[in-house]
Amino acid sequence: MSQLPYMLRETAGSLRKNVAMVASLVLVTFISLSFVGAAALMQLQVNHMTDDFHDRLEVSLFLCTEESAEANCPTGAVTDEQRETVEEMLEDGAASQYVDTWRYESQEEALESFVEGREESVRAAALTPEDMPESYRINLLDAEEHPIVSELFAGVPGVENVADQQEVLDQIFGILNGLTVVALIIAAVMILCTILLISTTIRLSAFSRRRETSIMRMVGASKSMIRTPFVFEGVIAAIFGALLACAATWVIAEFLLGQWLPTQVTGVLFITGLDSFVLMPGLLLIAVALAGLSSWLTVRRYLRV
Repeated sequence: MSQLPYMLRETAGSLRKNVAMVASLVLVTFISLSFVGAAALMQLQVNHMTDDFHDRLEVSLFLCTEESAEANCPTGAVTDEQRETVEEMLEDGAASQYVDTWRYESQEEALESFVEGREESVRAAALTPEDMPESYRINLLDAEEHPIVSELFAGVPGVENVADQQEVLDQIFGILNGLTVVALIIAAVMILCTILLISTTIRLSAFSRRRETSIMRMVGASKSMIRTPFVFEGVIAAIFGALLACAATWVIAEFLLGQWLPTQVTGVLFITGLDSFVLMPGLLLIAVALAGLSSWLTVRRYLRV
């Protein structure tokens, strides 16, 4: 314990002597861990969106109209009897075990929903209720069972087609997951640069203090007492970089995802700055582990004691 103040003084002195290299190390650590944080935030956002959209995932049964293709609707527009058959399947039939709630949407309601937000559209203004299909909107107990429900209603008389949002969501999540991978690749490259810079910094520091190291060896200082200040140097610089990365991660989560994007994209549940706090211990741990390990390996290789 009595050696600790000495090692801390040595570390502080070395940090002052190598300000430029330490600043570079802090900056590179900050950038690399910011990419790690951004990738983690993106994955958190994907998970939030997945849970939120799955809770709201609807399977839509679009019923036949007079304009429907004869191959799908050979009897023409849906009849009252066919409509009752669909409702029986939802209430007590084969599909009922998968259904949480369902609602019927008339042609008038379908037109009103379509026109909403498209008042200036010429096409929307020219539509009539007869142009829109009736539909049943189904919320499932388990969103993962949407293929089963789609298969049950495929080919049922009066049902023109069955649609769900899963295909669109899979495309969106695929893009987001791809961006996450890109961010992780960039982060991996930057982390490699950080490791190399840490090693270079420690080597230069060891070279500049070789006279002091020789004296300490002659007076019987232990290997750990000689090597530990160099490790502290790398770890402290990396911690400062990690703290800056934590701050950047919070700013992205709070202001970009939590405040700005909700005003641009409605109907999506975004994460906030509070969610970023779960990532911060991991960023600090990565910084300490990388800096500590690379510093220790460097001093063992280039600092013979």
